[in-house]
Amino acid sequence: MLVVAAVGAGAYALTRTDGDNSADVASAGSTTSTSPATTTTTKPPYTGWVDPASAFQPYYKATVPGLLTFRGNPTRNYYGQGPMPAAPHVVWKYPGEQMCRLSEDRGETTRWCGNGWTGQPAVFEREGRTWVVFGAYDGAVHFVDAATGQDILAPFPTGDIIKGSVTIDPDGFPLVYTGSRDGYYRVLAIDRPQATELWKLSAKDVSPTKWNDDWDGSGLVLDDYLFEGGENSQFHIVKLNRGKGTDGLVSVAPQLVFNTPGWDDELIANAGQEVSIENSVAISGNTVYFGNSGGLVQGWDVTSLASGGVPTRVFRFWTGDDTDASIVVDEAGMLYGGSEWERHNAQGAAVGQMWKLNPAVPDAPQVYSQRDDGAAKAGVFSTPGIGGDLAIYTTYTGRAVGLDRNTGAIRWEKKLTAPLMGSPVIVDGVWLQGDCDGVLHAYDVKNTAIDPPELWQVPLGQCIEATPAVWKGRIYVGTRGGFEFAIGDA
Repeated sequence: MLVVAAVGAGAYALTRTDGDNSADVASAGSTTSTSPATTTTTKPPYTGWVDPASAFQPYYKATVPGLLTFRGNPTRNYYGQGPMPAAPHVVWKYPGEQMCRLSEDRGETTRWCGNGWTGQPAVFEREGRTWVVFGAYDGAVHFVDAATGQDILAPFPTGDIIKGSVTIDPDGFPLVYTGSRDGYYRVLAIDRPQATELWKLSAKDVSPTKWNDDWDGSGLVLDDYLFEGGENSQFHIVKLNRGKGTDGLVSVAPQLVFNTPGWDDELIANAGQEVSIENSVAISGNTVYFGNSGGLVQGWDVTSLASGGVPTRVFRFWTGDDTDASIVVDEAGMLYGGSEWERHNAQGAAVGQMWKLNPAVPDAPQVYSQRDDGAAKAGVFSTPGIGGDLAIYTTYTGRAVGLDRNTGAIRWEKKLTAPLMGSPVIVDGVWLQGDCDGVLHAYDVKNTAIDPPELWQVPLGQCIEATPAVWKGRIYVGTRGGFEFAIGDA
């Protein structure tokens, strides 16, 4: 879908809103008139943190080409760059043996293998090579050559499993940002023979905290600031102070400049103490959005942060139930999200599990909703995908639902092997979805008005909970079987 917008006398810009992400620009066309051309005026540069018009585009102001964070950009709706494979097969499988580790949580020890929620790899170009970087359930960050499936750097070990997605520095600094269940969020340098920890933030460095010390969210880096939520239920902003040392290697001197509880007294009264921030924060305009496992969705205005000001909360909405799916923000500032169905309370039933909010109407923001409350454990764990006027939601009960993005009406529904934890990915009018049979499905969503036909399947053997990454003809995705795969035509 192309939206035509006037940008000056006699000139128009065509902006793609269907998730295709290819650049589409058209002029007003040639003219036979001999009159002098009219001087066009251009819109002044955006001066806030993230231009809302950058939704669905690559990481805002990035100098590094690639898919640099979970769902690609600050508004969490850039899915990668095509072309999409037409007759795909497994090109490589990494590594030679399963990536597995024992991990303890609340007194129960479990063996974890491969990649799970959210688990989307970062794929980016650096010094003539394409890197695939991801954290895994073996408790390590892996740095893989996209062409060969071999290690570029040795894996960097942490003290526990890694559930979330890494973030790559968008400004060209050779830095990787990653969390772990071991209680730390780290900054790693990759400009030396082995990945090197430059700094780490403990979940216990702030107080008060709730719940535990995991770091599942994929951070955002903008203008030398890191924005990150933790399962300690605090939202953190870190001034990175990136630079280069006398040895020519990258350096950081981070300072925690702001943190705030992800809860308030009203939420605790309604939802109890389990209120961790597990999703990846989103930024549009001057507002940072995130939800938590108590169901509280918040917006914090960071307009004055760079000048020493203190962020302020400007939006609050309670969904009633665990909201771990990341908030997606469109070009109009609308919020798309999903909630689980576990508490079975009246608010969760009223709000629904698939919803759209308008933060410009804070007293009554809900635009629409759909429910997925037909089982004891149900609802949305994954982040919704938007392509044109279509919003795709997947649920724990195995439903894949296509909604009219504007009205919330159900256009079609598919049933796949549950649970569906991986987030929908839409590139070149093709929707990718992994299921818990271990099958990666591709559907044609170019015509958003019809039930999308299936184009192909690639069986990978084990449940696919992680979100795929698409980059220049290849798909990269991990499974709970213990391996990362590259999929392509060649």
